[in-house]
Amino acid sequence: MDRGLFIVIAIALGIAVGFLVSVVFNKLPESWLQDYGYDPSAPDFRLSKRMKLVPHTIISCIFCVCAYATAAYFNYSRFILQGNILFEHGKPIRMSVVLLAIPVIMIVMISDRLNRIIPDQCWIALLILGIISAVADFTEGSVWYYSDSFTYWPIISRFIAMLLGAGVLFLIEFICETFLGREGMGQGDMKLLGACGMLVGLEGMLVLVYVAVFSALIFAIPLFINKRRRIAREEKEIRESSNPVKKRQELRAAKANIHFADDPDYLAFGPFLALGAAVYLVLEPLLYEHLIGYYVVLREIIFHA
Repeated sequence: MDRGLFIVIAIALGIAVGFLVSVVFNKLPESWLQDYGYDPSAPDFRLSKRMKLVPHTIISCIFCVCAYATAAYFNYSRFILQGNILFEHGKPIRMSVVLLAIPVIMIVMISDRLNRIIPDQCWIALLILGIISAVADFTEGSVWYYSDSFTYWPIISRFIAMLLGAGVLFLIEFICETFLGREGMGQGDMKLLGACGMLVGLEGMLVLVYVAVFSALIFAIPLFINKRRRIAREEKEIRESSNPVKKRQELRAAKANIHFADDPDYLAFGPFLALGAAVYLVLEPLLYEHLIGYYVVLREIIFHA
């Protein structure tokens, strides 16, 4: 099987999985897409948003196609080897992790974007896939570690990344709630980053955070600009109103009645964390080629300091 055919199969699989994500998402139990202790009889209760053909299913298909095709291209030499023998000396467990992680990541991104909720079942699934990846480090080997590396370092790396990822977001949330009186990071983000830490390890966490922060900025900057414009427009309405006090109260009441998932000033960070994990999973061979030198130096500094 040549590389071109392998990529064609990956594209077809990506389309099928993209549609499957939409079907599965729209059949998820309502409780999965609601905040803890939700009450259907509450005044501000609203049913969770579900995926539509346009744009959500189309986006899902494009995402899965890009992920699978990219993984097929850059992982070809790992899985298709001499004599057209599939998986003879490759890494089928690691490839299976990539195949299964992409649709879960897509569900995380859509759910957090539409409902500001990351289902517990999703981060648990990613955590399990991370554990399977740790098993693959021993059975199939890891490109990041040489034979003379500390035997258990790959699994230690994943556990450190898991604890570090969740711990950093917990610290941000603690500081924001304690000193600023507002939410900094949701518990879903903490759990998601912890699970992604187990999935990608310390090497992957650096890539994940880099991708997450810079991709979030692409959306955060226009969001901030639109917010400032909206505030300026509202202030103008208040000044030109015959009763400025009443007008300001009306605007505040309208803002208070907006469901938290529909807040126009809120940018969910979970999708960007999930995107960072996906980028690392599908580009791991390419990232290895460009970053291994830096990581070797960093490990030398850590272990011989």
